[in-house]
Amino acid sequence: MGRRGLRAACARRLTEWRVPAPFDLRTFCRAVEAERGRPVYLHPIPGMGSISGLWLPRDDADYVFYEERTSPLHRRHIILHELSHVRCGHRPPPVTDADLLRILFPRLTPAAVRRALRRADYTTEQEREAELLATLLLERLAGGPRPPELPADPAAARLLRRLEASLADGEDEP
Repeated sequence: MGRRGLRAACARRLTEWRVPAPFDLRTFCRAVEAERGRPVYLHPIPGMGSISGLWLPRDDADYVFYEERTSPLHRRHIILHELSHVRCGHRPPPVTDADLLRILFPRLTPAAVRRALRRADYTTEQEREAELLATLLLERLAGGPRPPELPADPAAARLLRRLEASLADGEDEP
């Protein structure tokens, strides 16, 4: 699916979700819990490295781990990204209890992180969908998308408009 098609599909999906207004993350999590029939637990972890978030569904609950050492907006985006995976019914990579314990301990080697997270098992489509849904949720919370500021230099502004137009036409581009 191209960018426009994915954006339209995500926008439709968002209209089906209960999104509290004004937005409250706890209320949003309760809606996810109601859909899934089980609790959602959010866990900040400092220093997750190149992985900023992780959703681990277990038999009794959904666990969302997110990077603690980042801005509040980025933390919210990470959490919404992982909850978008949950709400879309994406399939996470298999993680054993031993892998989960390695994630929770602070002295993980990069090899252990790659093995535990197995991010390569996600499809690109799932990651794109979750990322776009998190972005659309944040846009809704901020009152809609904000147009980019154009550079003061007229030649640079023309170039930027041409680039945006050419990228907007690439329906099949990733």
